[in-house]
Amino acid sequence: MKQFSKILSLFALVTVALATPSLAKERIVFGGGPAGGTFQTVANAIQVYKPVKAMEAFTVKAQSSAGSVENLRKTDSGKMDFSVVYSGHVYLGANGLMKNDTKKYTNVRALSFLYGAPGQLVVRKGSGIKSTKDLVGKKVGVGNAGSGAFANCELFFTHMGVWDKIERNAMGYNDAAAAFGNNQLDAFWLFTAFPSGAVIMAAQTNDIEMIDLGADAEASGFYEKYPYFGKLAIPASTYKGVDLDTPSFQDSALWVANKDVADDVVYKLLSAVFADEGLAHMVAQKKTFMAMSVAKGADGIVTPLHPGAIKFWKEKGIL
Repeated sequence: MKQFSKILSLFALVTVALATPSLAKERIVFGGGPAGGTFQTVANAIQVYKPVKAMEAFTVKAQSSAGSVENLRKTDSGKMDFSVVYSGHVYLGANGLMKNDTKKYTNVRALSFLYGAPGQLVVRKGSGIKSTKDLVGKKVGVGNAGSGAFANCELFFTHMGVWDKIERNAMGYNDAAAAFGNNQLDAFWLFTAFPSGAVIMAAQTNDIEMIDLGADAEASGFYEKYPYFGKLAIPASTYKGVDLDTPSFQDSALWVANKDVADDVVYKLLSAVFADEGLAHMVAQKKTFMAMSVAKGADGIVTPLHPGAIKFWKEKGIL
């Protein structure tokens, strides 16, 4: 009888457990970017961070994408809850000024500045390509279609008058570096933080040079036409064989959210990532994230902030 009683008790416990509704975590989609790019590193880093994984109400799932433009559209529609988008695309999208796209993407809200992303143009040493205009007739990797790299390449190369005069190859950074290494490309473009793993890979198979995009931008009036871009230089020795600083221009990579994401979800994630331990975790994933800090949290943002972010940054004395 005692054994039978134990079986009945066990059966009762199992029945109660099965009858109790499970408290499933809400799935939060974080849009990253293509393999080899820093956008995907951001999404992956936040997904695996232990304090984020330990949060009871939701779980973060990193999702790869073509990059900034796709992230803008999917975050606006709610297919992504969070993503990384360039500040310029958030601004242009909100005002219906995207290339060949007059739709206004007004459901995207900024959370924080992440890092500055510069244009980078890689060629072989001794190729004779010294400026953007020398690309005429050349085979060039221009970034994934739908990515910020592609959009900014089209923007800049059109401004420079070469977009329709090159053989364009739309591909991700790692694929471009591999094609460059196999002599299938004369040059490839990136719009990402440095050092880029793809450029490091290219420099292992070829002697490379970096084109001075800053000089091209300055001489052509690029900054006057597109004032959300800033000036910077990629330091000497960032890449093997490139011994001089390389002037370029950059946009700010922003962490953004759909406007309907709950304020407390935004607040909790910002609190975790921008804690000292969170920032150390990000830097451990990639040195690029040394640019992240509480002091710079609202840098490069020219569009509305999410209410959860406003609360967080006000508490930090940034707003």
